[in-house]
Amino acid sequence: MPSSDTTREELTTREELLRQHAAARRRRDAAPLGSEEYRQAAAEVGRIEVEIARLERAMDPPRV
Repeated sequence: MPSSDTTREELTTREELLRQHAAARRRRDAAPLGSEEYRQAAAEVGRIEVEIARLERAMDPPRV
């Protein structure tokens, strides 16, 4: 449960990133292994995970 100091914008952004992460994982899982689509989706999953981690570290207290 987020702290009361967490802004609504942070929650919305994190929730949106989690939705994007799920969609990118589905694209990656559906793509043939080693294909360009797979590589693009895998890169997107990684980028989104970094953004989620950045937001979670900024929360008070951090979600680690």
